[in-house]
Amino acid sequence: MEGKEGLFLAENPEHIAKACYHLVKELFIIPGTLAVRRHQLADDRGNGRRDTGQGSDSKEYCSPDKDIVEVVRTEYVYTRPPPWSDVLPTIHVITPTYSRPVQKAELTRLANTFLHVPNLHWILVEDSQRRTPLVTQLLHETGLNYTHLNVETPRNYKLRGDVRDPRIPRGTMQRNLALRWLRETFSLNSTQPGIVYFADDDNTYSLELFEEMRSTRKVSVWPVAFVGGLRYESPKVNAAGKVYGWKTVFDPHRPFAIDMAGFAVNLRLILFKPQAYFKLRGVKGGYQESSLLRELVTLNDLEPKAANCTKILVWHTRTEKPVLVNEGKKGFTDPNIEI
Repeated sequence: MEGKEGLFLAENPEHIAKACYHLVKELFIIPGTLAVRRHQLADDRGNGRRDTGQGSDSKEYCSPDKDIVEVVRTEYVYTRPPPWSDVLPTIHVITPTYSRPVQKAELTRLANTFLHVPNLHWILVEDSQRRTPLVTQLLHETGLNYTHLNVETPRNYKLRGDVRDPRIPRGTMQRNLALRWLRETFSLNSTQPGIVYFADDDNTYSLELFEEMRSTRKVSVWPVAFVGGLRYESPKVNAAGKVYGWKTVFDPHRPFAIDMAGFAVNLRLILFKPQAYFKLRGVKGGYQESSLLRELVTLNDLEPKAANCTKILVWHTRTEKPVLVNEGKKGFTDPNIEI
């Protein structure tokens, strides 16, 4: 029966077209984002800001002569990102990055996630004296809405005399530059709704996370996996849905004992609190998040997301550092080939 059915389908182009259409139709449903899909459908009536070609019927790509892989590419891959919506708040994702062998791989994976998120603006900030060709080209090829910035972190931060702080935590100056850019770009009277999120390039993000944060009024919070020597760290939430503490081993008495990937801020709050930055001076390890958040909100203001902080939607993964011992001192492979 199975063999006969396969033969029947091969000889009936109409069945192939139908199967192809239903496959593409299923691929276009992003799990857990039905509300967003509703907005996207509304945008297809003519409100989108990008000409992505999604107005045509999926079935036109499903001719019997079309390879199924080509159909998926046309309908699902090359039509990203989704059309811009005037209804959804923009998510401004701030990502510090620095040159290393896995940089392009990390940014490629991150971009592939962002391509599925409606109304996303990526602010990528290089820890470099200049914007590098690698990152410039990668951003251009993604098709995402982005802003490309750069600022180099000094090797040491001099405080007084010969006394020097340890190296400034990586990413601090880059995040601060992005915050400054937002304040210089958007006025206090701006009516455009927005959310600010700090997404490092080595983490893994569920698409659901971005829809969770989109309704942030002040500061929203959620658990982060694989941090602090634990399976996950999380805000503690009481029966009334209020955050009252932190489920963490490392210094749980910090004002905001939370990972950088565990919160999002309403853009209006960033604009109305111009003094709020990540502090460079006198900040102990693990207190960078607190140095910003204490300038913005109190514990009582926090909005728990991810089913009252019972779901894991972001993982603090780390790419293994590649061992390149066989390259030798002069290099074995072609150094002109970008990795």
